[in-house]
Amino acid sequence: MSSTLGMKRMMTLPSDQEASGRTLGDEEIALLTQAIHSGTLTATKGTFTASLERRFGEMLGAKHAFACSSGSAAIHAAVAAIDPEPGDEVVSTSITDMGALTPLLYQGAIPVFADVEPSTCNVSARTIRPCLSERTKAIVVTHLFGNPCEMGPIVELARQHGVPIIEDCAQAFLARSDGRNVGTIGAIGCFSLQQGKHITTGEGGLLVTDDDALARRIRLFINKAWPYGEPNPDHEFIALNYRMCELQGAVALAQLEKLEDVVDARIAAAERLTARLAGCPGLETPAVEPGSVHTYWRYCLRVDEHEVPGGPQAMADPLKARGVLAAPRYIQKPAFDCRVFREKNTFGRSRFPFTLARPEAVDYAPARFPGTYKALRDVLVLSWNERFTEEHVDYIADAVLDAADQLRGGPDNA
Repeated sequence: MSSTLGMKRMMTLPSDQEASGRTLGDEEIALLTQAIHSGTLTATKGTFTASLERRFGEMLGAKHAFACSSGSAAIHAAVAAIDPEPGDEVVSTSITDMGALTPLLYQGAIPVFADVEPSTCNVSARTIRPCLSERTKAIVVTHLFGNPCEMGPIVELARQHGVPIIEDCAQAFLARSDGRNVGTIGAIGCFSLQQGKHITTGEGGLLVTDDDALARRIRLFINKAWPYGEPNPDHEFIALNYRMCELQGAVALAQLEKLEDVVDARIAAAERLTARLAGCPGLETPAVEPGSVHTYWRYCLRVDEHEVPGGPQAMADPLKARGVLAAPRYIQKPAFDCRVFREKNTFGRSRFPFTLARPEAVDYAPARFPGTYKALRDVLVLSWNERFTEEHVDYIADAVLDAADQLRGGPDNA
């Protein structure tokens, strides 16, 4: 359980913010060179982005796949495909990135925040159910940190209420719930290719769906609602240019061929750390539902402040001193506590679409979110990437165990 006390060696760990923690290399350079030599850098005329879409769809077993400019653009295209009326409600999670929420507001929808399960920081059927109303247009389910939500009960709940599910898989490439790839369980799956994700083009996004009608809406929204290749084309509705360029497509295509190995490496490293930390008083390793596959965008510990005085915040400082990046709370406050929601800062002074909201839909009283506040209080998020070796993982484990011992007043605190 414990590390070798007093061992304070320093190790530089790989980082996903630069080359040491990424798989970028000759393969990406080769395809980039081909793209540049072709002279065609727009995805509407080139071949790399189209190949990426085809290959990604095949990998996930999805009928349709689309590339776009970011993970936020992917969420926006998905919401636009669902096509809410102004004032319609979309259930989301209280622990998420703003890029998954502002698209709802841009489409005139009201984000309704579901509480989370403290053990996973994910929404569940139990936390979503109180948020549903006759105005619910869709449910956005976020597979946080690469850990899938328990999708079976959520799918059944959505079926009972006749609403589609959008899966936010930005952090969950190749994660699985009950043997199915996340992103293919709901109506639409959205992915991110941002710098720190499992594979990257710096910025970029992907969507998948099996629904032909939704697929057409997604394709049009990414392309200013212009139906390329169809007879008598015209701009059919309000939409943006969210296209991925061929340079990104080339990099993403090379990255995609590495994805399965990347995921395998992250899982193997995480399982080693879990084994090393098993039984440490006050620390809980990631909780994964039976039948699910967690693909570890980040590795999350729950720290019991009654067992480890000071909790995650106190743990973070000695870890950072050892070069182990650790973020207590993940985000400093629930998403609904950001100024956009607290002050209804949207379009000019209009406060639209909040002017159309039911009071219950925008009630952010802390008493409604006990799981959220507990999850943020207890969680310590460790940076993770596919370049971690067994030696790196053992170094991280030693640092975590030493920090916990120190805070408990153990021998290392002497």
